[in-house]
Amino acid sequence: MKFHFQQAVRAFILLAFSVLLLKLHFSGEMTKFINPKYEGLSQSASVLFLILFIIQTTRIWTVKETSHHHHCHHDDHDHNCSHDHGDSPFNIRKLIAYLVIVFPLVTGFLLPAKVLDASIAEKKGGMAVIMNQTQKQEQKTTPTTNDAGEPSIEENLINQSRLSVPKVYTKEEYEQLQQQLQQSSIIEMNDDLFSSYYDEINMDFDKYRGREIKIKGFVYKEEGLQKDQLVIARFMITHCVADAGIIGFISELPEASSLEMNTWIDVEGVLDTTTYNGTELPIIKITNWKKIKEPKEPYLYPVSVKIL
Repeated sequence: MKFHFQQAVRAFILLAFSVLLLKLHFSGEMTKFINPKYEGLSQSASVLFLILFIIQTTRIWTVKETSHHHHCHHDDHDHNCSHDHGDSPFNIRKLIAYLVIVFPLVTGFLLPAKVLDASIAEKKGGMAVIMNQTQKQEQKTTPTTNDAGEPSIEENLINQSRLSVPKVYTKEEYEQLQQQLQQSSIIEMNDDLFSSYYDEINMDFDKYRGREIKIKGFVYKEEGLQKDQLVIARFMITHCVADAGIIGFISELPEASSLEMNTWIDVEGVLDTTTYNGTELPIIKITNWKKIKEPKEPYLYPVSVKIL
């Protein structure tokens, strides 16, 4: 029997990818990388890697051949294979290729999953993104997408009817919740409906002026905000962390200057309007607040409505 080292390495890599995906699912950390509606695809990928690993193990040991045998068939003047069967000498080119493939495995197993925070929000545009979202919502007359890549309410009713997410509403339930937003004296920005309520408020925030609101998020600050102002921010993920976009409300709080960035707070307040860099925006005048721990599920996802 002949042992093929490179074939064994390839088998190990396939097994490692399968184990990594399963580990992320069992630990619950997969949702820190992708929208939960794609967990089924990710689980299928882990099974596929496992099947490929089983197939690859058959190539690790082979019976020694008694005569010279070519795996590629060419004419009599050319006996060189144009592709690698895993038996060619190990070289720098192969080493680089293996390192590129192994790198995500090493980081996945050794580094803890990091939740996006204020530093990432700043790199993604911060207040500029929030202002852009508000302007788009005010000007929107037909279904579109916002700057964070989030489908509008109308698109959610159509595009996500077949997707599995933590909370799926029927069209009737969703319409009732929208009516509740219009009529309720207190707006509760729970995670399931945060994105839709956020869009509605930004589309016509004068209509919601004076309404009480409950919201939680992390503290974000940047130049241009007053000393008693901060942003209660969240990250919205449509597909994966690569398309994550910041959303949030400017908030007014006397103790704002003493709160550090990334501090999670749960607040109650009253909606009003303010101007930031010449753009009119909704603002929450906080009446009650408290520090909280970072939620187990810190990200927000677009609403999913099932069309029967």
